[in-house]
Amino acid sequence: MRNVAFVAPFYLPTTLRFLEAAAGLEGVRLGVITQEPVEKTPPSLRRRIAAVARVDDALSAEGIHAGLRQLSAELGGIDRLLGALEELQVPLGELRDALGLPGMGAEAARNFRDKARMKDVLRAHGLPCARHALVRDAAEALAFSADAGLPLIVKPPAGSGARGTFRVETPEQLRVAVAMSAPSADRPTLIEEFVGGDEHSFDAVSIGGQVMWHSINHYLPSPLEVLREPWIQWCVLLPREVDSPRYEEIRRVAGPALDALGMETGLSHMEWFRRPDGTVAISEVGARPPGAQFVTLISHAHDFDLYEAWARLLVFDAFDPPARPYAAGAAYLRGQGHGRVRRVAGLEKIAKDLGPLAVEWRLPRPGQARSASYEGEGYIIVRHPRTEVVEEALGRIITRVRVELDDGPST
Repeated sequence: MRNVAFVAPFYLPTTLRFLEAAAGLEGVRLGVITQEPVEKTPPSLRRRIAAVARVDDALSAEGIHAGLRQLSAELGGIDRLLGALEELQVPLGELRDALGLPGMGAEAARNFRDKARMKDVLRAHGLPCARHALVRDAAEALAFSADAGLPLIVKPPAGSGARGTFRVETPEQLRVAVAMSAPSADRPTLIEEFVGGDEHSFDAVSIGGQVMWHSINHYLPSPLEVLREPWIQWCVLLPREVDSPRYEEIRRVAGPALDALGMETGLSHMEWFRRPDGTVAISEVGARPPGAQFVTLISHAHDFDLYEAWARLLVFDAFDPPARPYAAGAAYLRGQGHGRVRRVAGLEKIAKDLGPLAVEWRLPRPGQARSASYEGEGYIIVRHPRTEVVEEALGRIITRVRVELDDGPST
């Protein structure tokens, strides 16, 4: 029996799916460290959790350590420590190092979390990525732009999910973006060369430093484009042909990149570009499960539960690579304008049109506030054995379904 501590600062829907998966593993006694009141733990989950430690700050090493002391006293020690959020990976690594627990340590976690450090490591190993610099003021940013050219990308070094990321095309836009990020000597801003081309992800399971399995996604369009254009209802496509020769170059460099960054055993999320000339460039890599419903999407494409597989991987260092019998895709439903959802037009027709192609829906609800995330107010997931059928279905969804907000268009 293994005593496992799962850090879940907040009971977000995706976090609860990972928690449910970990709680369902045989041979595990699960303890949870959270900021949530104990009574907010869902009853179905509460029955399968051995202990809950409530702390004031479940995102810091100090707060998590306080929770670990409580769980250790109740469970008789802790064998594994895990959490799914990007922001948790460094404090979890620090605690694993300090307590002698298995799993990724702090140095490797920082390689993944600090995007400037990540690119330094990749370039030192001769791996393709955008040129970059950490700047402390507009003068340093303009000096970099004189060498690298425009456009450029401005982002926080420890960001995730394209949050706080801007594309700048003129010196004035660069000055404004840098000023908005308020850099300093202790808190510089990352700027990097803009890499044109198609954007993809490479999600991989590694055991003992070896890539055991991977999945490839297409962003339609790129997350940065989605952030720039709030009206876009975007899609992610998982082609069934994951072993196609067109992905040979990213398969060639992904394993060495993960190895250089220090990935031993875990699930990673790599974002990468295919340039118009066919070469690839790694954008950034996370040492955690992907967001934006990718875990759900990958689960549907492979007809298995990646939430459960991730938990089993981190607790038992075990993974059974699944086949990929389907292509799958997600269409993200985003309202235009501001305010709350008034209605969703086109749902009845698209539901009848899609039929069994649609395997999961999370629909915007009337009265729901506009999401602050680029994921939007809801999504529809489709799958089929043929990639072209999925791609065509995604196109139908985003052109026929419209989320109307109270200040949005009326029919």
